[in-house]
Amino acid sequence: MKSAAELAAEVRSRPDIAEAGMVLCHTGLVRSASRDGRPVSGLRVAADRVRLAEILEEGRRMDGILDVRIEIDADRDLAVGDAIMHLVVAGDYRENVIAALSSVLDAVKSGVTAKTEFFTDGALAPSGAQANPS
Repeated sequence: MKSAAELAAEVRSRPDIAEAGMVLCHTGLVRSASRDGRPVSGLRVAADRVRLAEILEEGRRMDGILDVRIEIDADRDLAVGDAIMHLVVAGDYRENVIAALSSVLDAVKSGVTAKTEFFTDGALAPSGAQANPS
């Protein structure tokens, strides 16, 4: 998986980067506790790559956005503190870039990724887009 710095460097090497006023990076990490407070030892993420490509294209078409790139560390066990995903958005103005990052991140979390958390007591808990197909 490429790092956020590598993705940002790729974006910043674009010939049209002079049009950008901001490059914003998000890195999601494996937390030591689930939302309900139970201790977590790690997790595994699955990703719908077809839907991901669609969401990235939608993000790139948003007002003022030059580029959107993402890396998701899917299909392997991750430990607490490991990076799950890096998302980089470049665009003209802060408000456009922040809105695009938020929109893309929400779409990825709700429509692309599914995670299985591994709890320290040995229990598993699937959640996310692929855990609850519609």
